[in-house]
Amino acid sequence: MPDAYDIARSLLFQFDAETAHHLSLRGLRAAESAGVLKLLFPAPDFVAPVEVMGLKFPNRVGLAAGLDKEGNTIDALGRLGFGFVEIGTITPRPQAGNPKPRLFRLIQHEAIINRMGFNNPGIEAGVANVRASKDFEGIVGFNIGKNKDTPNENAADDYLACLTAAYPVADYIVVNLSSPNTPGLRDLQGEEASARLLAQLKKEQEHLAKRYGKKVPLLFKVAPDLDPPHVSALARVFLDGGLDGLIATNTTLDRAPVAGHPRANEAGGLSGRPLTQRSTEIIRAFASEFGSKIPIIGVGGISCAQDAVDKIEAGASLVQIYSAFIYQGPRLVQECAQALDRLPLASRP
Repeated sequence: MPDAYDIARSLLFQFDAETAHHLSLRGLRAAESAGVLKLLFPAPDFVAPVEVMGLKFPNRVGLAAGLDKEGNTIDALGRLGFGFVEIGTITPRPQAGNPKPRLFRLIQHEAIINRMGFNNPGIEAGVANVRASKDFEGIVGFNIGKNKDTPNENAADDYLACLTAAYPVADYIVVNLSSPNTPGLRDLQGEEASARLLAQLKKEQEHLAKRYGKKVPLLFKVAPDLDPPHVSALARVFLDGGLDGLIATNTTLDRAPVAGHPRANEAGGLSGRPLTQRSTEIIRAFASEFGSKIPIIGVGGISCAQDAVDKIEAGASLVQIYSAFIYQGPRLVQECAQALDRLPLASRP
């Protein structure tokens, strides 16, 4: 028998993907404000706290960046069982993103292609939205990026501006240098470029830690489309530069897993079930390089509890979901969190 989310999804999927996205968030905010979400989704009956990067997460399952781009739905999304919610990507100045249509469902693959292009209200509004969240007791991550018209040689200025502004309200901050939807952004994943950027951001993090009396962990988010030498080179950069955490992975440009689908050749990043294996391979590769020195948040194609377990066993400390959450709803959050809590201690990073 279909549950409330199945019914809601069948209605929302009558609309194009981006319209459904906005209707969903608007509906969640309204339901939270009216107290309806509290009745539909009472406090989860699982408690599996874990400490990572000096932060205490209520459970290991988070919402990946890209759903709550503005950071204005944190309380409602937190009500659905997430141990942490990552907002953004947020840039220094507001930007509209790429032309529509720019978001596509590949339903039979439980996948999504997006070329949104960092559409967001800008750092000032993003910070104000996070400050306005009141009820979520989990961890809030703040995903930051550069504006599309900022050349790569000036990218550090954008990231530094966002880091400085987000620092007082964020529990952790993620540097997104792996979205395929901002031209040239992935060039910042080069060994020299990422080392320079990390050094500048770590220096500012040190100043901000003294100013605010707290250290907010700094993470980088990498692409799944990295070959082994590139993984090894970046791992050395991250270890030498003192990176606090890694998110692996972003969306992929590879279309082989969805070849033949009518939407397969849409430009943008592919997420969802087709990314499962590749993401896990990248997690395992970085974990092998890091040992236990840098924690990893695993994301990419988690569509069942076993996928989440596989990410942890590959070396991740936490996981995030997004695409499968669109298809399956809140039950996936609880299933993954419970499965990870049942892991033998020896299997946990």
